[in-house]
Amino acid sequence: MRTASIERNTKETKIKVSVNLDGTGEYSVSTGIGFLDHMLEQLSRHSLIDLTVEAEGDTHIDFHHTTEDTGIAIGEAVNQALGDRKGITRYGSALVPMDETLSRIAIDLSNRPYLIWRVDFSKPKLGDMDTELFKEWFQAFAQAAGATLHVENLYGENNHHIVESCYKGLARSLREAMEIDPRKADAVPSTKGTLGGSL
Repeated sequence: MRTASIERNTKETKIKVSVNLDGTGEYSVSTGIGFLDHMLEQLSRHSLIDLTVEAEGDTHIDFHHTTEDTGIAIGEAVNQALGDRKGITRYGSALVPMDETLSRIAIDLSNRPYLIWRVDFSKPKLGDMDTELFKEWFQAFAQAAGATLHVENLYGENNHHIVESCYKGLARSLREAMEIDPRKADAVPSTKGTLGGSL
């Protein structure tokens, strides 16, 4: 089983994360930020990654540190669980509709982190959460997971639908990319024989 546990402790946050990439989408998430909890539950459910997150942060200041550090910790856990990435499909993509909204997400588990973020919001907040923090979460996750990640909202009006379709799209594309290809389960999916470094 491809599993990992991470503890990240700073003066701003204390976070414990565990993942099972070959799970069934079971989750237990507590970050102190209700909307972020909801998004991470979607990530687990639609990727089939079993996910446990326990986070305490300086939310009395704002939600920035907890959001970013949660992305880092989950990304680090996924990266660790992937190991040498032998046998993975490597690429995944998803088009996710949610009512009036459609988002497109593509991922390459290349071990070369990069984020393209083409998502705009019409409001500065969703509940108590600043909408600008969603890019910070995706950036932190991509960097720590070693993923090239493209996130694009093609159209939409409702900000809740827009961000939720992005998390669900990440989940579906990640699920596809981390699947073991039975025809090449013993090989890293690269002509270099390793993932990361130069193109």
